[in-house]
Amino acid sequence: MKTLTGTERIFKALQLQEPDRIPHFEGGIHPKVRERILPGSSYYDLVEYLDWDAVGTSDTEHKEAVSKSRLKTLDPSGKYYQDQWGTIRQVTSETGGYPVKGAIKSEKDLDTWNLPDPDEPWRYKELAELVKRYKGQRAIFASFADPFNIANAMRGAADHFMDFIRNPNLIDRLAEIIRDYYLKYIKNCIEVGADIIYISGDYADSKGPMLSREHLAKHVIPVLKTLVDEAKNQGAYVIKHTDGNIWPIFDMIVDTGIHGIHPIDPGAGMDLGETKKKYGHQVCLIGNVDCTYILTWGTLEEVREDVKRCIRQAAQGGGFICRASQSIHSVVKPDNYVGMVHAIREYGEYPINIKALNG
Repeated sequence: MKTLTGTERIFKALQLQEPDRIPHFEGGIHPKVRERILPGSSYYDLVEYLDWDAVGTSDTEHKEAVSKSRLKTLDPSGKYYQDQWGTIRQVTSETGGYPVKGAIKSEKDLDTWNLPDPDEPWRYKELAELVKRYKGQRAIFASFADPFNIANAMRGAADHFMDFIRNPNLIDRLAEIIRDYYLKYIKNCIEVGADIIYISGDYADSKGPMLSREHLAKHVIPVLKTLVDEAKNQGAYVIKHTDGNIWPIFDMIVDTGIHGIHPIDPGAGMDLGETKKKYGHQVCLIGNVDCTYILTWGTLEEVREDVKRCIRQAAQGGGFICRASQSIHSVVKPDNYVGMVHAIREYGEYPINIKALNG
């Protein structure tokens, strides 16, 4: 088979076809892990060293994604800051701050709330650099958090969940404001050169969905579908990320028209083989190498076996991108992550050698 570019490889997988080999990339990698893999490296250095098939940038709330001049530091130590949506966050060991205080206390706050501006040129500077470096060679994605998750932080989780019962109008107003921002953001990203829109943010935890099917169907999924439709109408692919046990709502997510779903969370009971049987003909499956234990505490042999399991369960027929079951967080063993990439390359060539996987 002809050797494909990373872009071609990712596109074929998202089209549910078999490329020359299973694609690989990560949505994020902690700087500490990157430094231990390749001391003194930049994001671009690591991408090229590991030959990722896709690269990307984000419009999330954490400090690394938004210019510091756009954020308000709230104490001299820098422990707390206010993100672009007005949510107060606490700095953690990971790249994203933890929300501790919402910006919207009541519905009337929406009338005076200052929205971020999706047309500010600085938001697309990093994306433009990725396009200049990699367009046509590596698929380029632009990532942002699902409006449901942004609203949850802005309201405060407890109040936001109660609003679904006591004030659904606030749920919808807030979601629509955030949705409209991202409709414009999607259009701008695709005009700059993004191939893929990557929508992060969880709908479930390890026990199941955070909301009932009824509430998701009425208030959350329509917002996601509007964003998916906009991206597809502009000619881009769409990937949705959500951790957790999403079995009860998997069909609803797929029915929005997404091309790929990540991570098929193994720590939440999401069996990759079962998912392939049920939904592999509708959506590209992305993930499922365990980073809760295997990549964090496991041996290199355990990493290889987990990669082989994923390929065995999901690769045949195409429509599979092998990567970690979460971003490469700060506790992931650098050698384990590199070992995962090597195993994907060793066992991921099409046609898949099932005998080697079972050996």
